[in-house]
Amino acid sequence: MQLRFRQVHLDFHTSPDIPGIGAEFDAAEFAATLEKASVNSITSFARCHHGWLYYDSKAHPERVHPNLSNKNLLPEQIAACHAKDIRVPIYTTVQWDDYTAERHPEWLMIEEDGRQSGTKPFEPGFYRVLDVFHPGYRQFLFDHVKDLFACVPEVDGLFFDIVGPRVSFAPHWIAAMDAAGLNPQDASDRQRFATQVIQDWQAEMTAFVRTLSPDCTIFYNSGHVGTRHRGESESYSHWELESLPSGGWGYLHFPQAQRYARTLGLPCLGMTGKFHTSWGDFHSFKNPAALEFECFHMLALTAQCSIGDQLHPSGKIDAATYDLIGGVYGQVKAKEPWCVGATPVTDVALLTSEEFTEYSAHSGRNLAHIHGGIRMLQELGIQFDIIDSQSDWMRYKLLILPDEIPFDTRLSSKLDAFVYNGGTVIASYKSGLGSDGQFVTGELGVKAVGDAPFSPDFIVPGNGIGDNLPKTGHVMYQKALEVMPSNGGSVLCWAEAPYFNRTWRHFCSHAHTPSSGERKYPAVVASGAGIYFAHPIFRQYQLNAPLWVKTMLKDAIAMLLPRPVLSVKGPSSLLATLNKQEAENRHIVHLLHYIPERRGQAFDVIEDVIPVHNIEVTVRLGQPVSTVTLVPEGESLPFTTEGGAVKFTVPTVNGHAMMEVQ
Repeated sequence: MQLRFRQVHLDFHTSPDIPGIGAEFDAAEFAATLEKASVNSITSFARCHHGWLYYDSKAHPERVHPNLSNKNLLPEQIAACHAKDIRVPIYTTVQWDDYTAERHPEWLMIEEDGRQSGTKPFEPGFYRVLDVFHPGYRQFLFDHVKDLFACVPEVDGLFFDIVGPRVSFAPHWIAAMDAAGLNPQDASDRQRFATQVIQDWQAEMTAFVRTLSPDCTIFYNSGHVGTRHRGESESYSHWELESLPSGGWGYLHFPQAQRYARTLGLPCLGMTGKFHTSWGDFHSFKNPAALEFECFHMLALTAQCSIGDQLHPSGKIDAATYDLIGGVYGQVKAKEPWCVGATPVTDVALLTSEEFTEYSAHSGRNLAHIHGGIRMLQELGIQFDIIDSQSDWMRYKLLILPDEIPFDTRLSSKLDAFVYNGGTVIASYKSGLGSDGQFVTGELGVKAVGDAPFSPDFIVPGNGIGDNLPKTGHVMYQKALEVMPSNGGSVLCWAEAPYFNRTWRHFCSHAHTPSSGERKYPAVVASGAGIYFAHPIFRQYQLNAPLWVKTMLKDAIAMLLPRPVLSVKGPSSLLATLNKQEAENRHIVHLLHYIPERRGQAFDVIEDVIPVHNIEVTVRLGQPVSTVTLVPEGESLPFTTEGGAVKFTVPTVNGHAMMEVQ
């Protein structure tokens, strides 16, 4: 299946207290505006979070929005769009529905303290959480989908929103857990059961939808795609990665989700928003440079694009919004031929700890050590995927275990096989530790002693790690794990201790105590498999980005991966990716230069496009190259070939540049 590249995700969560819903909708204007903005797919709405329907329902006429002027709003949108070859997946809500919550409180999920889950009395919002495990609500959802197909015959796809494994303490949940041999008082058992409930419902719903349509797209949205989705993928036709950087996700979330999701074998669609902040931010506009970056970043990471919008209650499409979207999608349309069917070319895998993290609605979004890893690897221009314990590790040359990857004998055996087949490893802090606090694998060349006795302490560069740094102590703000060399490990860098830890009895100056110069315990250890850092360097970089930490990681990567598939000489604010179009027998280099800034207190923004010039690029493909061309401009670039490496210079990167290596 090939997704469209230029989608809009159109919300329409509309209060019953607003009159004239859809009164100004004009089907011809609607479709023409989308066409002018180069939109070729739009997710439109059947049922919203307020619980209202926007089509002439036969099964549930009481749910049609009471002030809907045109009861065929959704079918008319579909017909007008199809006439211009614009695809229209259909949106419906699942776990939020204010109409249903008001009329069927018995269908709501229950918190541990006995209250209804979600929005409290007298608070604005439709966030009370409905229970797909309740037989009454479960049946309604199937009836609703059947009604939708009956009333809207052309269904391109279904987007089920707010679908996550939430725990309920309702009596029927507790009874079902008892029957399944699970302990309702055990948090891990409750989460295991909640995950099974949502996976079973998705599988059942997908099977039902397939009786109505063999090929419509199906997606269940929870605001994040992560490791739990591996076990649910058969219920999906593709992934849609909701990730509004200004809406609580941040600029590190999309690369986290996409670099993982693209390894799961389904097409991926990135999703940002046109809003300055987040969903429902009416009459706001994202900075054009930010919207460009977010969409071009999707292309660079082999995803298609989706931009979120919300239709005004009147039904009139907003011309200014689609001028903004069209300004970006016109460029995406021109770049598309070099993105169709593209797959990433990577050397490195960053192993995520998300599967080992207790689930919550946003638990997978903000793991500091994963985000620190993404930051450093992107800033260093490393080509990498994010993987989990079940992924195929053999595809990669270098595996990174950031800070907190727990190990057992299965993972130890998998790592042994990876190293035996020529792979190398960078690990840090407690990655590789088993439940007994000792390293399960001997590949890292260290044995755990315990938490380091001093913090902060100080790494002295040496032996290839930090060679360009001053040969003096560099403070490490996060406490290390004290280790000793084992299984042939050798110390590359040592940690110096302060005179004493800072306490109320012993302190010096404003912050930490300076180094005593006394070498205490290993900070960086080399083994036959790779390099181990005793400090949580990835979390440290996410917290306050010490350049010396990134420099030491850079040197470790260079020692283990001396000939990366892509090398770029440019500022660390430059993002570089390498993709392959197998059918066209060509590779595409993407260079992006947009700089997010924290101008307000709430989130990062991008306002200015700052060109960079004369960027040197080296690509190591192991095969002859005939041409290097700047696309879509069609400008040939001179190149040289040396030792199997192709080298060329990009004169200017004005936001985004793509080079075809044929």
